[in-house]
Amino acid sequence: MLANRIIACLDVKDGRAVKGINFLNLRDAGDAVELAAAYSAQGADEIVFLDISATHEGRKTMADFAKRVAQNINIPFTIGGGINELADVERMLAAGADKISVNSAALKRPGFITEIAKNFGSQVCVCAIDAKKEGEKWFCYTAGGRIKTDKDLFDWAKQAQDLGAGEILFTSMDHDGVKTGFANETLAALADILKIPLIASGGAGKPEHFRDVFIKGRADAALAAGVFHFGEIKIPELKTYLRKNGIPVR
Repeated sequence: MLANRIIACLDVKDGRAVKGINFLNLRDAGDAVELAAAYSAQGADEIVFLDISATHEGRKTMADFAKRVAQNINIPFTIGGGINELADVERMLAAGADKISVNSAALKRPGFITEIAKNFGSQVCVCAIDAKKEGEKWFCYTAGGRIKTDKDLFDWAKQAQDLGAGEILFTSMDHDGVKTGFANETLAALADILKIPLIASGGAGKPEHFRDVFIKGRADAALAAGVFHFGEIKIPELKTYLRKNGIPVR
């Protein structure tokens, strides 16, 4: 059985890590590179950086940031936010990133996923999906959770896989920062239709939530931000807890 991954996520604004609730009310969590180095030392399996204030101009800034990260950590890392063309992907990979995350650009132009997969390999392309439940349906959002689309979560996840995405990173906007557990029922339904790894995001508040997301949600990886940034859960202790509960981790 493959080991489940624990991923630390850093929302980055001007080189600082920030964290909010339901994508709002951001507060500063420290220097993003220093936090990443600490997580790498603590045993995180991967790190995801999301440039939440990305502009086209800011891509050069993020390339410099990626170089600093690569010099300070020795685990794989993903960068997302404002990646709109192959040149952006190439710039991030050249700076040291292992993968890139696409969200808004892929929803606007789904063929972008195929272009990334063909030019750099599927393993490089993480399709991030931010979605919110309304009634019985989950709708996808773009622009960092600001703009609702008519895309259904399940249809889009399956389409992204078919287009060549290597992983799906699903964030439940309803669960983001609330710390009451992941959207396990929805994750399990996604796991049923996907053949590629599924990363769960949104809702981590205590170690039991990680246990549940792997057992009930059937996620391949669990991502968290605030509980790590503010010391509420320590990664080595989390992994010890998961092992004791029979969940394979690295």
